[in-house]
Amino acid sequence: MILIVEDDDAIATGLALNLKLAGHHTAIARDGDDAIDQALATEFTLILLDINLPKKNGLEVLASLRAADNLVPVIVLSARDGEYDKVAALRLGADDYVTKPFALAELLARIDAVLRRAQPPAAVPPPTVTGDHLGFDDVAIDLAQRVVMRAGVEVKLTHLEFELLVFFVRNPHQVFARAQLFSLVWGQSVGSVRTVDNFVGQLRKRFEADPEQPHHFITVRGSGYRFDP
Repeated sequence: MILIVEDDDAIATGLALNLKLAGHHTAIARDGDDAIDQALATEFTLILLDINLPKKNGLEVLASLRAADNLVPVIVLSARDGEYDKVAALRLGADDYVTKPFALAELLARIDAVLRRAQPPAAVPPPTVTGDHLGFDDVAIDLAQRVVMRAGVEVKLTHLEFELLVFFVRNPHQVFARAQLFSLVWGQSVGSVRTVDNFVGQLRKRFEADPEQPHHFITVRGSGYRFDP
């Protein structure tokens, strides 16, 4: 079910009708407080969230949901096209940002894309674990010799790249916040989030068929990273 958070009756009703025609069930919230109450009480698959709302604006709603560990996908709809609002929404954990007025076909396509990304990973074989060896896909990791092979070709990694790779492979399908990775891999309690992002980016370059569309080293928006074998 999709929650439409919109105080304009015409827009809310129009969205609900078109989403119904596209095969979705919907609910409507008219203000920020109602949106938070409904989102915390019902397991929605997605929220369409306007920014200009009575009581609490959309950014406040999004911040409240993420603070409550509610990770429902959110597409922000707004007449504001300024960079500040877009950046603020994405940093708070929005999955997409659509500026009004928008083409219905584009919005439906963005909804489908976000819902696809939110689907749990398909069942795949677990990573190979044999003594001093780990593996996934076409990657083989020799723990004793600290050698990594991909499709029979050695991949050179730095010490921390190797440690991060091994940590991910040993802990598949689990989401780790950047702070957790600093503690468990770097052995530090704090550090720059950019450091983790850069290291994950390097692993994607080395082990993903398309680093821009990763299948193994997955970003979980608002939470951290997950490894899927």
